[in-house]
Amino acid sequence: MKIMELLPEIQFIESENLRRKVLDTWRRAVLLGGWEEKDLETIPFTLLIKNTPINLFMHTRAVTLCALGVYSSYEKVYGKMNLLRKDILLAGALLHDVGKLLEYKKEKGKVVKSQRGKLLRHPVSGAAIAWEMGLPDEVSHIIAAHSKEGDHLRRTPEAFVVYYCDFANFEPFREE
Repeated sequence: MKIMELLPEIQFIESENLRRKVLDTWRRAVLLGGWEEKDLETIPFTLLIKNTPINLFMHTRAVTLCALGVYSSYEKVYGKMNLLRKDILLAGALLHDVGKLLEYKKEKGKVVKSQRGKLLRHPVSGAAIAWEMGLPDEVSHIIAAHSKEGDHLRRTPEAFVVYYCDFANFEPFREE
């Protein structure tokens, strides 16, 4: 499966174990969602913007690179304060939308909301898959807290960064 090709930023995770679990989580979500490899690049990052040329993996890369930029800025300006845990931040950014593979389905050549997606939005299903795959709770927290579902949680510093990077890579593209 070409997940590493679609998300080369996985290689930035220093922990080999965490890197493997992130990759395995994407593979598990592809399987659970019933997707074929050939369909992966056709999955839009949102169903709220019609005919968007931005797919799920492009969006995930942009959010991850944005989060990495915040991490680098913090390190450059504030020094090694250890406010953000780089590997946790990267894993959370890379997996923040993994649940969309369950929230969406392909029907008659179009990507639409699945029955599962009507019941559980992607932050919930994504956190559940991450938990199932043995990722640290801090990563599941980022996934669960990256959207409105996290508005009643006390977000970790990494979850705040992913939350804002996600919206920075959504709101400018939203149609009026």
